[in-house]
Amino acid sequence: MPQTRCYYEILSVEKAASQDDIKRAYRRLAMKWHPDRNPGNTEAEGEFKACTEAYEVLSDPERRELYDRHGHAGLRQNPGHDFRSMHVNDIFSMFNDIFGQQAGARGQRGPARGYDLETEVELELEDAFKGCEREVEFKRLDVCEPCGGSGAKPGSKPVSCPTCGGQGQVAQTGFGGMFRMVTTCPDCRGRRTVVRDKCEKCRGQGRVATRRKLAVRIPAGIESGQVIRLSGEGEPPPPEASPEGKGPRGDLHVVVRVAEHDRFERRGADLIVVQPMAFAQAALGAKVKIEGIDREYDLEIPAGSQHGEAVVIERAGMSVLNSRERGDMHVVFQLVVPRKLSDDQRRLLAEYAQMERAEVNSGEQSFWKKINPFGS
Repeated sequence: MPQTRCYYEILSVEKAASQDDIKRAYRRLAMKWHPDRNPGNTEAEGEFKACTEAYEVLSDPERRELYDRHGHAGLRQNPGHDFRSMHVNDIFSMFNDIFGQQAGARGQRGPARGYDLETEVELELEDAFKGCEREVEFKRLDVCEPCGGSGAKPGSKPVSCPTCGGQGQVAQTGFGGMFRMVTTCPDCRGRRTVVRDKCEKCRGQGRVATRRKLAVRIPAGIESGQVIRLSGEGEPPPPEASPEGKGPRGDLHVVVRVAEHDRFERRGADLIVVQPMAFAQAALGAKVKIEGIDREYDLEIPAGSQHGEAVVIERAGMSVLNSRERGDMHVVFQLVVPRKLSDDQRRLLAEYAQMERAEVNSGEQSFWKKINPFGS
C-alpha cells in the first residue's frame, strides 16, 4: 500500500522545521529502528523504512515544497525510491553521509567506519554559564567477544551464503527482463556468509548491545541545542562491512538541553530579568541590589522611570562559548502597585492626587457596608 502517514509526523518534527532539525530527527529514529538493534522485529524494519522515506522527501527542497502543497498525491509524479521494496542495508548505504560513515557498501575505498550515536544531557542555566561536567549513559552495539563478531558459535565458522553464492548481492529482473537491478542479499545482508551454529551471546548477529557511561565536559556559554562530539565513542563498523569490527568507530553526539530559568530569559549571550519597583522608587529614583547569574550587582533606578523601561548592566550576562567575553544583563522595570494600603498611605496618596487634580476613590464605605455594617 502507498505511504499515507504524514512525513512530518513520522519524523516528529514541525512543518516549519529546519533541515538540521529534520536531519537530527532522522538520525535519532534511524538508529532507534535499525534492524541490527531490533533483530527479527518486522515492525522496527517498517518504521526504519518509513522514516527513511520521510527524510528522503523532506531533505529535498523541491520535493518538500511539492509535498507541502499537494501531499502524497503530488509526489506520485516524481516518486523517487520505493523504500518499501528495498532492503534496509540498501537504504542505509544511500545515506552514509548522514551518519558520517564511509563504509558499508562494496566498492568504497578506505576502511569501514561505524555508526554515529546521539544522546542528550540537561543543564541548569547556572551550569551553562560556568561550565560543568556531566555523566552520560548510552547504549551502543559492540563486537561480540565470544565469537569475535562472526556470529558463529565458538569452535565453528560461518559458511558461504547459498542464496547469493558468497557474493553478498543478488540480481533481480523486471518488466519481462528489460532491466536488471542488483540489491543486497536478503539472507546474508551483504556479509557473504551465513551462520549455521549461532553464538549464544549475540544470537548470530556478531554484535551485542552494551551500556556505557562517560564523563562529558560541558564548556561555559553553551546554548540549548548545541552538540558536543565525542570522537570514537560510537559503534564499530557494521558486520557486513567488517565482522571483526576493524576500522574507526563512529562518534557520540551529545545534544545539550538548557532548562528554562525561573528568573532569567536568555537570548544568546544576553540575559533579561524583571526588577520590581515601587511608585516612589520610579518617581524619585533609587539604588537597589539585584541578583545576577553569578553575583549581586548595584542597580540605579533613574528618577521618572516608566513601567517596561530597561537598563543594561554590561558584561553581566552569560559567558560566550570559547571566549572570555560575556553578554549583558537587560533589567526591565516593573511597576508594582500595592493591593492594600494603610490609613497613612491612603491619606498621603489622596493628598498627592489632589495636587495632581486626579480623580480617585474617596475611600469611604460602600453603600453595602453602610446598610450591612456587620456583614463580612
